[in-house]
Amino acid sequence: MTDPLGDTATFDRAARFYDLLAPTPDAEELREALSFADREVERLLDVGGGTGRGASALGVRERIVADAAAGMTRQARRNGLEAVRADAASLPFADESVDAVLVVDALHHFGDPERAVESAARVLRPGGLLVVREIDPTSLVGRLVEGGEHLYGFDSKFFAPDELGRLVADAGLDAKFRSRGFEYTVVGRKSDE
Repeated sequence: MTDPLGDTATFDRAARFYDLLAPTPDAEELREALSFADREVERLLDVGGGTGRGASALGVRERIVADAAAGMTRQARRNGLEAVRADAASLPFADESVDAVLVVDALHHFGDPERAVESAARVLRPGGLLVVREIDPTSLVGRLVEGGEHLYGFDSKFFAPDELGRLVADAGLDAKFRSRGFEYTVVGRKSDE
């Protein structure tokens, strides 16, 4: 049965060990992506942020982790971050209330990635950014990762860079992407108008 919140149960169980097992996010890549913002990034929302590894990699004044797994939000709080348990498809934040939304290696785990991107666009302030870091399923390593996740039992839905770029643009954001091997980043900027 498909989990409407994605692969939540697995991450809930793995929360205590996640920081030991998960790869470290590329802080330089994330900082470079945030440089596309037309505003100062003072309030960052790390959606599907787990223990807060993405948010922790950035020197932003206010960092909030939103994750569907209760264990992950508890661990993010232990790591010194503000954290809320939330479905990425219906973020419990006001319209235009954050400067940037970060989704690092998580979108493919969301139960409804399309609505999650729309929800992220809704909470962005004008000039703010959505930054999505993902694995490219059209690359050899990406196909192996996708196959491995499905064998494990995850309901992962991976997007090729151009597909995710269109999804971000369909949410009303100015989308750009770039690939680096089997990983890529999509940046969607909310218009100032």
